[in-house]
Amino acid sequence: MVQDDARQVAGQVRTGFGLQLSTMELVTSGADQRARLWLAQTADGGRYAVKLSGGGTPAGLVVTAYLAGQGVPGIVAPLRADDGRLSIDHDGRRLSVVPWVSDQRALDGPMTDAHWRAYGEVLAAVHAVPVTDELSRLLPAGGAAYPSIVARTRAVAERLRDPGPADDPAGPLAVEMAYVWSAVADPVATLTRDVERLAVDQRDRPGANVVCHGDPHLGNLLLGADGQVWLIDWDDAVLAPPECDLMFVLGGVLAFAPISARQQKAVLAGYGPADIDPARLAWFLAVRALDDLSDWTCQALDPDAAVAERDRAARIVRGLVSPVGLITLADAALRDLDRRR
Repeated sequence: MVQDDARQVAGQVRTGFGLQLSTMELVTSGADQRARLWLAQTADGGRYAVKLSGGGTPAGLVVTAYLAGQGVPGIVAPLRADDGRLSIDHDGRRLSVVPWVSDQRALDGPMTDAHWRAYGEVLAAVHAVPVTDELSRLLPAGGAAYPSIVARTRAVAERLRDPGPADDPAGPLAVEMAYVWSAVADPVATLTRDVERLAVDQRDRPGANVVCHGDPHLGNLLLGADGQVWLIDWDDAVLAPPECDLMFVLGGVLAFAPISARQQKAVLAGYGPADIDPARLAWFLAVRALDDLSDWTCQALDPDAAVAERDRAARIVRGLVSPVGLITLADAALRDLDRRR
């Protein structure tokens, strides 16, 4: 199936983008289960990220083309097809081609102080671009999906609480997930209530929405020489306050890749003056925490998924509820917010 896809995709890249690919290597490090990514190479040594996207919208391609046109550093513009489009159709999925700029993910390190500073500079430049009418139409509001996230979180909690998961079709992982969720039942319930309670307050708070990446963690940051960085994978781009992106620096989203105080300082030095709203930061952190917890738990419980994928999802869930995990950090951020009031 994968090899058939690769052959068909290579043919469409040739006819649609005018590129003759000599090799295509499947990339398996991404978290998006709806997408498929290849590292493709041409005979003359050119390297490209060839992606099939099954979900979302083409907004990410439009955003990166616009940002690159605005001269924003660290943005890789997608190639245009022969007819000028940013993607072409492949069995109902979007096929896009982007130059492959680096093999080194920031998640794998090492990042220098110059890299951290450049990370902040890229975020600042993204947040500073004018929001066009087209982007206003295409991009969703950051955090707008919170009602469905809260509903999914409560549904998963109910499934794992009553009735018991002993004969659940998901098997032993259902028992483990039930145990994990029972250990964090109180903070998860608090997060769901606070996300709903604070949502109205978020709409009323002053401040402009800007273009945000929406998921600028270190897995979506590539490193180059002399402090160069590139921010990739714009499928989750939104219009939101800057805190929607800055929480990945200040909130600590990845339990296995915490950002130290020194590294945060370097990012903020690159970002420049910022009036960061703790309430917004805490709210976006809480929404992300519930989204990740419920989504990865659903993947762990999916009896039709591959065993390796389910085991990976379960490991991520365990990390989310660990002492340095996102559930813990979001709960602490909201508690700190209450103390400030």
